[in-house]
Amino acid sequence: MTEEKVILQNLISNDEYSRRVIPFIKDEYFHNKVDKKVFSIIREYIISYNGIPTKEAIILSLQKDNTINEDEYKDAISLVDDISQDHKDPDLTWITEETERFCKDKAIYNAIMESIHIIDGKSNTQTENAIPNILSDALSVSFDTHIGHDYIEDSDERFEFYHKVEKRVPFDLDFFNTITNGGTPQKTLNIVMAGTGVGKSLFMCHHAANCLSQNLNVLYITCEMAEERIAERIDANLMDITMDDLKDLPKQMYDSKLNTMTAGISGKLIIKEYPTATANSNHFRILLDELNIKKKFKPDIIFVDYLNICASARLKNGGNINTYQYVKSIAEELRGLAVEYNVPVWSATQTNRTGFSSSDVGLEDTSESFGLPATADFMVALISTEELDEQNQVLVKQLKNRYNDTVANRKFILGINRAKMKLSDIKRDDQQGLVESNQTNASTLGSGFDGDNFDDKFKMTKEKFTSWNI
Repeated sequence: MTEEKVILQNLISNDEYSRRVIPFIKDEYFHNKVDKKVFSIIREYIISYNGIPTKEAIILSLQKDNTINEDEYKDAISLVDDISQDHKDPDLTWITEETERFCKDKAIYNAIMESIHIIDGKSNTQTENAIPNILSDALSVSFDTHIGHDYIEDSDERFEFYHKVEKRVPFDLDFFNTITNGGTPQKTLNIVMAGTGVGKSLFMCHHAANCLSQNLNVLYITCEMAEERIAERIDANLMDITMDDLKDLPKQMYDSKLNTMTAGISGKLIIKEYPTATANSNHFRILLDELNIKKKFKPDIIFVDYLNICASARLKNGGNINTYQYVKSIAEELRGLAVEYNVPVWSATQTNRTGFSSSDVGLEDTSESFGLPATADFMVALISTEELDEQNQVLVKQLKNRYNDTVANRKFILGINRAKMKLSDIKRDDQQGLVESNQTNASTLGSGFDGDNFDDKFKMTKEKFTSWNI
């Protein structure tokens, strides 16, 4: 039985399935005229009468149809007989996912054929400029069956959500764990901002190496440096060796270090290079699908190095599109990717000219577009000065934080070893010169408590509880 027949069969036998998929299936996905006609009748009935049609109802509609000839009518009757046969309903999740894949495949096929039609000059209504949008629309086909949270009916689900431990990707840097409440959650866009050469890529390579050490699957997309250059930085980080020494390392010793380093690691790191300003979120989706098919690889975290030199899947750069719209569009598409694949996405951005020469930066120093911080869930700036460079340190400043309060620990210093591509914690006692108003002084990093004030906070909380009449 063909895919088309399986879909038609379940549309007239499984009410829940039909309700889930009918909003997304189009007539044009059925290339056979008879299949298309029967589907059209079924779809119209479901929409009009809010239920699935009987065999008799479909045949009656076919009898009244004057757009098909006698042979097509006979084929249609035969098809209705076939799909009306008793059968065991397949798993609902499986058949829904297979139907979604069917729709995606047909949409892409139709888009390609339409594009060829346009290129051959056979379209009277569209030019070649329409092709990117046609292909983009086809690639974005997906089922979204969720219609919203019912406040009353979904109260149990909501209660479970309140007590669910959110999955996060932790850092090996205590301050970052503190300000993020234990790491970056799934379905989020996280941004590190810095001037040229300050450490954007270093930060992401360090965190990627740390994630791999946690046995996580890591996808690192680079639009700036070659794949081998990124791998070189991660080698230096994980092997704890300078990049200069790495180049002079004999092959036998390199293999020995690599084997020792990866012996207990079950995760994978995939590094993929794209030419600058050419790749967009649709290219990344295709890559993710290929990795899943060819390597059974599904990432736990994605790095995109870096946002400003990606392309937008929706907008064409130049013309009437300003940088605010364009960069915001890229940010929105990357965040959409994070939501779709249920992972945190990390990327980076440059500071503008003012921020590059400043010893302190803010959101207003974001290069090209203020729409980026408006879209991001979490954003930090890396700041370098001559004094900090002399001490092999870099200043971190919180710019936006949906996971925690940005006032506490607004600024802190990390150690930086540029030769080994590593970051490290600096003791809180050595951070005192940075303390701003409300900067916490936690004794236990990552706990979320202000160490010196814990007893006082607990006392206040206890008094509040005892005042309640329960």
